[in-house]
Amino acid sequence: MGKEINAIIMHMETNNSIPEFGTKRENEERRDGGIGIVFDPKSQKYAVGKQLDGMFRLFSGGVDASEDIQIGTLREVSEESGLSDFSYVENIGSAFCHYYNSLRKVNRVTHATCFLIILNNATPNETKLEAHETFSLYWTTAAEMVANWDERNGEHDLDHWMYFIKKAVTRAKELGYDTTSPDL
Repeated sequence: MGKEINAIIMHMETNNSIPEFGTKRENEERRDGGIGIVFDPKSQKYAVGKQLDGMFRLFSGGVDASEDIQIGTLREVSEESGLSDFSYVENIGSAFCHYYNSLRKVNRVTHATCFLIILNNATPNETKLEAHETFSLYWTTAAEMVANWDERNGEHDLDHWMYFIKKAVTRAKELGYDTTSPDL
């Protein structure tokens, strides 16, 4: 993981503040939501959405103001991945994120809350993807995820995902679920 992300994490932890990632752009649409980092302890793999162009994406989505952030995030994860048999869920952090949403083709700013989700069973149900969600469930390692994002992060649109995967892997290892990932 880049030195820039590590410096942001160290600054944030020292000041107990919510970090901000990405590049501010004109005409940003605000859409707050949640991100789920899903781990299967049996296979020691993380679930991502793999887009047609090969980019990995975390399961995420907007959550309405009246919807509980954890419930809304778990709903998004289930709709997008088909996974729903969760044994453990933990809020691992929040961040303000500026990014270009390549699926919707809009500039976004969001207050994102990320959850580490440990699976009890990795057998997916049917997905409920929206028309713009052109990806499918894919199992990978955290290191492969970071490498995939490093190749595509020229505009810093994926810095928040890098931040969250580092936190998720660290926490999954602390809890004893992830026994194979190297430190990121």
